[in-house]
Amino acid sequence: MHKPDNRFGVAAIAAALLLTACSGSEQPAAPPPSNDAAMAVAAPTGAAPVVLPPALIASRTYRCKDNSLIYVDFFGDNISADLKTDKAGAVTKLTAPAAGDAFSGGGFTVSGTGTEVTITQPAKGAQSCRA
Repeated sequence: MHKPDNRFGVAAIAAALLLTACSGSEQPAAPPPSNDAAMAVAAPTGAAPVVLPPALIASRTYRCKDNSLIYVDFFGDNISADLKTDKAGAVTKLTAPAAGDAFSGGGFTVSGTGTEVTITQPAKGAQSCRA
C-alpha cells in the first residue's frame, strides 16, 4: 500500500506560520543612529573639513640615458609628484610652484610629465629619461 507524500503539506503549513509571524502588529525597530550624528559628536563645530590628497593620474617608470630607472607618480593637482630611484625604495616628495613648472625636492628635479622627461639627480647632471 502506498502512503501519500505529506512533505508538500508540511512545507505549506510552515510557510503559513512564518508569514503569520511576520505580519504581527508590532512596530518596526528604530533605525540605528546615522553616521552623520556620530560625526557631529566626533567633529567639533567649526572644525576644518577633511581634505583628501590629490588623485594619482599617472605612474611611470623612466629609463634614463645612464641606463638607470626612475619611478615617478604624478598627481591630479598638477603640482605634486612622488619619485623613487628604486622600485621598493624610499619616496621623495616633489612639488612644483605652479602647474606646468618643474617638480623639485630632495635634490631632484623633474621637468615634464609625459613619456619623455628631464631628471636631475643629486651628484648627477640632468639627463633625458623615457617611459
